[in-house]
Amino acid sequence: MHRTTWDIEHLEHVDSTNAWMARQARGGATGPRAVYCDYQSEGRGRMDRVWHAPAGSSLLCSVLVASPPLAVAPQWVVIAAALAVADALEGLGAPRPVLKWPNDVLYGERKVAGLLAEFVTGAARTDQVVVGLGLNLTDVDPSFDSATTVLAATAVALEPVSVLEAYLDALESRQRLLAHVEGRGALRQSYLEDLSTLGRDVRVELADGVVRGRAVGVDEDGALVVEEGDRRRVFAAGDVVHLRGEDHS
Repeated sequence: MHRTTWDIEHLEHVDSTNAWMARQARGGATGPRAVYCDYQSEGRGRMDRVWHAPAGSSLLCSVLVASPPLAVAPQWVVIAAALAVADALEGLGAPRPVLKWPNDVLYGERKVAGLLAEFVTGAARTDQVVVGLGLNLTDVDPSFDSATTVLAATAVALEPVSVLEAYLDALESRQRLLAHVEGRGALRQSYLEDLSTLGRDVRVELADGVVRGRAVGVDEDGALVVEEGDRRRVFAAGDVVHLRGEDHS
């Protein structure tokens, strides 16, 4: 059972669960609230990429929660949600996935889920956060050649509603850690343990260019620390590609 009482809504079809939830928040809705759908026609990932999933094959959901304390960098909201996805899958009998900075969940090198967060100011001038999740459970658009599903990667078949319930429980627990220094330290340690990006040669793709180096850490704001030659660079945003030997040129 949930320790938090979530207001949960199910939609058969929607443009985007994040867009739907943001509209509710701007109209005065408050969290904790969740929406999930069978199919979304305009799902988005980072950098406004389109995210399509065959109807009923994925958990497509968004949650509305209060903004974190001022001392907490926005990236930690996504980190808490990513850890909650891993917690939920592990709790339902699937192997624990790994995380890829800044917002992906992987089995091996293939993406099984992505997250997207946006801050919304409601009618009462209350700041809240919408966090969207697309988690491939049993099928995935074949055009996403770097993606996989929980079923394909682990041979575990899960229903969207069961995963949603486990995710909301885990998210509530992870979010509670954001409220105090010790909790944030524990959250950061969990993230470092699950983050497969660390120790990898990476390519960071930015709006104004590309940086190649080795990912060596995550700072207190959740930003990625990359060694580029003899200097360290810190990235609060950007697309990261894990490099293999043939990718270094």
